[in-house]
Amino acid sequence: MGDIPRISEAEWEIMKLVWKSSPITSDEIIASLSDKMNWSGQTIKTFINRLLKKGAIGFEKSGRNYLYNPIVSEKECIKAENKSFLERVYDGTVSMLFSNFLEDEPLTDKEIEKLQKLLEEKKAERI
Repeated sequence: MGDIPRISEAEWEIMKLVWKSSPITSDEIIASLSDKMNWSGQTIKTFINRLLKKGAIGFEKSGRNYLYNPIVSEKECIKAENKSFLERVYDGTVSMLFSNFLEDEPLTDKEIEKLQKLLEEKKAERI
């Protein structure tokens, strides 16, 4: 994983569309987000330009339109965001995150079984 750009909450909305529907034009992004997010077209274009400068998206010119596509994968960005959150909030300690979550959230039997299976797989990887 190379350098993943830091993406703001607002920029995540743009990225979700680009990941889902690339190649996508700015008009399509604006049509999709202007009502949902209550943003102006100019605001959305500003976010698109920020993402271009950060290297998160790229474009290809097609006639009078620019077709935007992701340069970084959704999986890479989620992984980087998770790591950033873990460092910021839990000082990098995964067990503290899970302890707090498990104490505060009710889990179904199915969810508990899935978590147990994941932990067993992680343990087996270390052997």
